[in-house]
Amino acid sequence: MFEFQYTRYLPEEKTLQERLEELFRLLSQLLIYTNGDVDEALKWMQYIDRRNGLFDEELGYEEFVKELEKQGYIKREETAFKLTEKGGRRIREDSLKQIFTSLKKGLGGSHETPFHGEGVERLSETRPYRFGDQAANIDFTLTIGNAIRRDGFDMHLKEEDFEVYEVEHNTSCATVMLLDISHSMILYGEDRISPAKRVALALSELIIRKYPKDELHLVLFGDDAQRVAIEALPFVSVGPYHTNTKAGLSMARTILKKSRNVNKQAFMITDGKPSAIYDRNGRLYLNSFGLDPKIVNRTLDEAIACRREKITISTFMVTQDPYLVRFVETLTEMNRGRAYYSSLDNLGEYIFVDYVRNRRRRVN
Repeated sequence: MFEFQYTRYLPEEKTLQERLEELFRLLSQLLIYTNGDVDEALKWMQYIDRRNGLFDEELGYEEFVKELEKQGYIKREETAFKLTEKGGRRIREDSLKQIFTSLKKGLGGSHETPFHGEGVERLSETRPYRFGDQAANIDFTLTIGNAIRRDGFDMHLKEEDFEVYEVEHNTSCATVMLLDISHSMILYGEDRISPAKRVALALSELIIRKYPKDELHLVLFGDDAQRVAIEALPFVSVGPYHTNTKAGLSMARTILKKSRNVNKQAFMITDGKPSAIYDRNGRLYLNSFGLDPKIVNRTLDEAIACRREKITISTFMVTQDPYLVRFVETLTEMNRGRAYYSSLDNLGEYIFVDYVRNRRRRVN
């Protein structure tokens, strides 16, 4: 008969550095919700501390703020704290980690394609040497063997003897992220912009860190479209705008037209049907009720133009409004792109799975 003796469970105490890391991650998430306002985010941390006890005698609030300054995440300007470039990078890194904790095991990284060509991953297959092949990829055993079979051990290497390993072709891609900043992204008390921003931050960090040869651009669209720097993403906020999807796609097409990459794609994160366009006189035409044929047809023309220029559009809907679903299904058919119906919780999973998948395809 076994006897068990139970004692009180004492959780392992975290080190000071581990506690600081947890607090840094919490602040990163709060900064997304406060659109990069450091002072407001710190006030929320004080509020959480009063409710849940974030700080103690060993690590107090003042010490935490000093540590943020010491590590270069924030800096004091006159009477307020400002987010530094390093702080913005930390938000992207934390967003990337959070998104990837929810991803399922699947495709590997490094964006290899199923095609042979220039790359870093050596394959077992070989082929005859061609001018321009890297010397590091020569299969010396097979090369010398070819010479011996022809001349015996009194061999003389010739150009036709050389064999090189095949390597996987690594491709590059130009991507435009289109982020909807219309008023509906915070309508009826539901925050849709913060999860969408978190995904965009994570995607940008993924590309910057793992795929430095890729191009990445960010376009915001509301009544109109505007191109902004990736570094400005934490500070993006929703405005009193309608949804001019055509303007967003048009700007993405203009940007990608200048790219030398063969692979071109646009990721559009939206929660609403198109409700605005500029008419031929430059006036903003609005209609928020249903699907206005005038607005829809002009927007679909833009999707077809993207298809002709081999730009794939992947649309990620953060709601399943019937009007939006109907429009996106038509847009996807016209562009021969992709559409994803997702909740706010799994938006990140769909974005990243699709990105890696798309990088494994070659556009002819």
